[in-house]
Amino acid sequence: MNSISPRPRPAAVAVLIGASGLLIAGTMLGWWIGRPIGPLLALDVAAGALSWLVAPLMLWRPVAATAVLTVLAALSPAATPPATMGTLQVARRRRAPVAIAVVGCGVAAHAVQGLWRANGGLSYGWWLALVTIGFGALLGWGAWARAREALICSLRERARRAEAEQGRRVAEARMLERRKIAREMHDVLAHRLSLLATFAGAMEYRPDSSPEQLSRAAGVVRDGVHQALDELREVISLLRDDDPPDGDGGRPQPVLADVPRLVEESREAGTEVLLSEAVDEPAEAPPSVARTAYRVIQEGLTNARKHAAGQPVRVALRGGPGAGLEIDVRNALLLRDTGPPGWSGGAGLVGLTERVHLAGGRLDHETAGGEFRLHASIPWPA
Repeated sequence: MNSISPRPRPAAVAVLIGASGLLIAGTMLGWWIGRPIGPLLALDVAAGALSWLVAPLMLWRPVAATAVLTVLAALSPAATPPATMGTLQVARRRRAPVAIAVVGCGVAAHAVQGLWRANGGLSYGWWLALVTIGFGALLGWGAWARAREALICSLRERARRAEAEQGRRVAEARMLERRKIAREMHDVLAHRLSLLATFAGAMEYRPDSSPEQLSRAAGVVRDGVHQALDELREVISLLRDDDPPDGDGGRPQPVLADVPRLVEESREAGTEVLLSEAVDEPAEAPPSVARTAYRVIQEGLTNARKHAAGQPVRVALRGGPGAGLEIDVRNALLLRDTGPPGWSGGAGLVGLTERVHLAGGRLDHETAGGEFRLHASIPWPA
C-alpha cells in the first residue's frame, strides 16, 4: 500500500514545493496577525519549516509523508495545508480503505489541534464539523480523480487494442485480397495453358499439316507461352508483395461481354462450343456477378479440354436484373461412370463453389447420361 510511487515530473515537484511554501506562510500570517508574539511562534515556525521539507515526499511516499504531516498538524496549524494536500494525494493514489484511514487520522489530528489551539470567533463544535466536511470533500475529490484516471487509462488501453486489432484486420484483409487476386490470375493461367496444350497436341498428332498451318500453330504457342510467362510473373510478384494492387493484379476485370471472346478462344483451339446467350442488359451486370459467371464458364471450358478433348461443349447463359443469372455448361464424357472429372483451375470444384457462394449464388454439378453438367445460379439485384 505504501510502495514507492512512479517517479514524478520535476515540474510537479517544483509546483508542490512552491504551493506548500506559500500556503504555510499564509496560514502563519493569518494566525499571528493581531495576536501577541508568544512562545508558540517558534513551534509554528519549526512545524512549518519541517512540513515544507516533508511535503515533496508525498509524491513518492504519499501515506508515510501524510502521516508525518498529520502529526505535525496536531501540533501546529502551519502544517494543516501540506497535511490536507497529502490527504488528497493518498485519496487519489491509494485504495479506499487506506484513504479513509488517512482522512480519519487527519480529522483526529485537527480535533487535537482545536482543543489546545483555540480558533477565535468559531466554536469548537462548528470548527470540527467544518474540518470533517473539508476532509470528506478531499476524500471524494481524490476518489473522483482516481476513477477518472482509471477510466482514461482504460480508454487508452482500449484504443491501443482497437488499433492493434484494426492492424490485424487490415493485414488479414490484405492477405485475403491477395489470395483472391492470385486465384483469379491462376485461373486465367490455367485456361491459357490448356489452350497451349491443345495447339501443341495438334502439332504433335498432325505432322502432315501444311507448313502454313504448322507455322500458325507454332506462332500461337509462342505467343501463348509469352503471355503465360507474363501472367506467371504477375502471380509471383503478387504473392511476394505486401501491398497488392487493386483489382486483378492490375488487369481489367472480365465482364459478360467477354464471354464470346472466351468461347472463340476455345473454338480456335479446336473445341466445338455451342453458346446460347440470352442476357438482358449484360453491360449493367454488377462486377462480382459478371466476374463469377465468366470464371464458371472459363473453368467449364478448361475442364472440358483437359478431360473430354474433342467433345462438344454446350454453354447456356441467361438471366437479367432481378431474375438472376443462370449458367449451364455441359460436355460429353470420354468414359462412362467415372464420376466428375478433376478440376484444374483455381482450387478445383471446391474453390469454384466457394467463389459462387461468395457472390450469393449456388453451384451444382452432376454426371448423368454420359454428360458432365455444371450449373450455377447467381443473384443479380434489380
